[in-house]
Amino acid sequence: MDKEKVIIIGGGASGLVAAITAARRGFDVNILEKNDRVGKKILATGNGRCNYTNINISSYNYYSKNKTIIDNIIDRFPPERIVGFFKELGIHEYVDDTGKIYPNSLQASSVLDVLRMECKYLGVKEICDNEVVGILKQNDKFKINTVKDTYTCDKVVAAFGGKASPQLSSDGTGYPIMERIGHSITSIFPGLVQLKLESNYLKRISGIKVDGEISVEIDGDDIKKDYGEILFTNYGISGPPVLQLSRHCINMVEKNKKVVIKLDIFPKYDKNELFQLLKNRFINMKYKTIKESFIGLINKGLIDVVLKESEIENTNIPGTKFKTKDIYKIVNTLKEWKFEVLGPYYWEHAQVTVGGINTKEIDSVTMESKIIKGLYITGELMDVDGDCGGYNLHWAWATGYTAGRSL
Repeated sequence: MDKEKVIIIGGGASGLVAAITAARRGFDVNILEKNDRVGKKILATGNGRCNYTNINISSYNYYSKNKTIIDNIIDRFPPERIVGFFKELGIHEYVDDTGKIYPNSLQASSVLDVLRMECKYLGVKEICDNEVVGILKQNDKFKINTVKDTYTCDKVVAAFGGKASPQLSSDGTGYPIMERIGHSITSIFPGLVQLKLESNYLKRISGIKVDGEISVEIDGDDIKKDYGEILFTNYGISGPPVLQLSRHCINMVEKNKKVVIKLDIFPKYDKNELFQLLKNRFINMKYKTIKESFIGLINKGLIDVVLKESEIENTNIPGTKFKTKDIYKIVNTLKEWKFEVLGPYYWEHAQVTVGGINTKEIDSVTMESKIIKGLYITGELMDVDGDCGGYNLHWAWATGYTAGRSL
């Protein structure tokens, strides 16, 4: 008896795992990939080291309008299960101090290599340079139209990916295709991305890095904060904590809310402690001007800008002649430097898509479409996104595995 045929649309993270899982169950599996090879985006993850999961995985690290699907998947796929899956393929894990899990080789290519080797061993066929342009179900069969051919199969896994990093061909082409067959798409925008800010000083401080705390302020209330290395750019701000907070900022900007981020360059000091620190410097360095006394305390490139932001007009007077109220102005800038968020940087720099296929249209146990039987939906295509740190790849592996096991 002929094997049932399955077509995986997209040879990314979720598509490759779905292919392996389906082939292990005896299906005849083909992957249709628009790139000249599968797994290009995997190679770019983790700065080329592939942070493929995280020991701290929980449903709290994910966002969606429907949390049920997140709870079901993460409960069944804790990090040790993903680590075990890859260990069987030859990937020995390395866990860093923050809980991020990498291949011990610290090479993303290792992860892609073992996935492709397993596909080859199982007889999965990769058909590259072949973009899918349409899906049609007639009777009990699917017809998949590509730019080159038409393929017929019994079941389909839609693993198109999202819109983030279009230079790797993750350009959102799956959304209109899925809409045409009846699925609805929530609003989408870049996630885990740098932010554009309103400021007169960005060009002057571009390239400067600080360790600090960032908080997101909506209508005067702090809704989220994070800490780490922050990089000023000529368009705004970047760095790990910025990426983590970006979806919350952009989500509110999309709703026409005024979004402000507050930067605390001295998070280990409260305002009174920082005031005393500055006052002592001015007293102990009484032969130096205000401007000179900041050398060695903050990045030299920030000194003029911080003083201007604090509305300090005369920066050449000795610190001993500085007024208390002026010291507090500087303290407020260093502790609560405010910038209005204009929006995200470009899709090319985003690591994940926020939004996607409405997950209420997907069976949260099997990943099967509730609209078209035999169609399964995985990964970034759906309205689920995670924090930075291996969470989005974990979601891709877990949903791909679920779909492959549920066919």
